[in-house]
Formats: sequence, C-alpha cells, structure tokens
Amino acid sequence: MCSFSQWVHLNNLQTLLWLKLFKHDNAYKICNALLRNFYFTNNIMNKPIKLKVNLKYHSCQNGLAVAPMNVGLIDDAVEQAVSFLQQGHVIAVPTDTIYGIACLAQNSTGVRKLYEIKKREQSKPIAICVADIQDIPLWGHVTVSTSVLQELLPGPVTLIFERTPNLNVQLNPTVKFVGIRIPNCSFIRCVAHSCGAPLALTSANMSSHSSTLAVEEFKDLWPDLGAVFDGGHLGENDPLRLGSTVVDLSVKGYYHIVRSGCAEETTKKILEKYHLMEC
Repeated sequence: MCSFSQWVHLNNLQTLLWLKLFKHDNAYKICNALLRNFYFTNNIMNKPIKLKVNLKYHSCQNGLAVAPMNVGLIDDAVEQAVSFLQQGHVIAVPTDTIYGIACLAQNSTGVRKLYEIKKREQSKPIAICVADIQDIPLWGHVTVSTSVLQELLPGPVTLIFERTPNLNVQLNPTVKFVGIRIPNCSFIRCVAHSCGAPLALTSANMSSHSSTLAVEEFKDLWPDLGAVFDGGHLGENDPLRLGSTVVDLSVKGYYHIVRSGCAEETTKKILEKYHLMEC
C-alpha cells in the first residue's frame, strides 16, 4: 500500500474525495480523464473571492488505483483538509500562484514534518497563511494601515513583520520575523478559517527545486503527504512560477522587496501610494 492516503478534487457542485487506495487486483475501474472548469465564490471572508479551478481524475502510481466517492459540497473538502492538519499531517494545496504544502503552524509535529519533506534548514524561514486581514496582528507586529493591507491582500504577496510571541517557537526558531500570506484562493482561506490558526505554507517542491503548477510535478513528495488537493493546472496568475512577491514591512514607513515574485510592480505602486519609502 502507498502511504499517500487521500486525494481530493474540488468541484462547484460536488467534491470528489478519493478516499482509499486499493491493491491493483481489488481496484475500482478508473474513469476516463475528465476536465471541468468552475468558479467558486466564497463570502465568508471580507470580500468575495473568484477562483477558477480545473478538475481532473487521475490514476495513481505503482499499479494502484483509487475509488472516487461523492461526499457533497466543497465544505467536505475543507473538513477533510482540517482533519488532516489537526492530526499533524502535511497536505498539498493550490494557491493563487503555485502549489504549496502546508501544516498547522502551531503544531510542532507538522512543522517538523514540513522541514523534513522540504529538506530545508530551519534557518531558512517558512511563511504562514491566514484567513483574513484581522488575523495578521495575532502573529506579526503590523507597521502599516489597514488600508494598505486591504489593497495588497488577498493576493500574491507575502508581508514580513516582526513575529509576535503567539507564534510557535518551533517555526523558524532562529528568525525574529515572519512572512504572512493571504492567498487569493477561497479553498485555502476557508481551511485556515476553519482551523482557527495559521498554516505554515511553502512551495510544493524540495528546496532549490523548481516551483510546481500541477500536482504531477511533485509526485516525489506524495508518499510523505497526508493528502493532495488538486486544483488542476495553475499558473494563470503566475505562469513563470515566480511565487508570491515577498516584501519586508518590519520597519514603519519603509519597505524592502526581498523577492520580486509575480507582483512586484503592483506591490510597489500600492506601497508608494501610501508614502512608504523603499530601502
């Protein structure tokens, strides 16, 4: 049996939860590849989010197959993701840029697994993802106005602030700052909202490897993941796999672009509109 235990697909009418892997001789017959597009709008947060997602059925590796099971609406996928995260697992998720892998930032077991899967040194920081702007001050000392945050987020931007004592000391233990994301992706924001805690979120690849736009591109990570949530082929907003723009806002009145990412120019225009100076 493969340790990769669950595969979830998102759909506007139903969520296909691929619950169980079977040995080949007992496998259900896999249906032909199916491609659908949908738009999902979520009003839980402070403004509606529109997300286009491609849905595909897939067969699995190593002679194994999976049985699709209809489990209802997208809330079921969120529930499954939350369950895995609360058990300390690492899961793969779509974002508004590239695929990511995530765990609960406050769960030290999950954080340790995340570092191991990434083969990443703890001195290299991992960002967190929250559901809404009002969550940011819980984890970072905010130096800009709410208006600035509202123009930047949700979106493909990671904001660096000095971390608060609330954040798990096992996450980025040698760094006094934290990068905070609110992706323009309803699914991952709903997961963070339902968890009531931030997700530690990093790209779905080993450190120094290329970012990924499709779940097939990080198959080498599957055996170490609790679940993969497939949002189809991404890249509409980030075709060059640049990831989010990372900007340091830890010093009041100033900003510093740490990573150009896919939204550098837009980010700089917004910050300078509010009279922040580049340093």
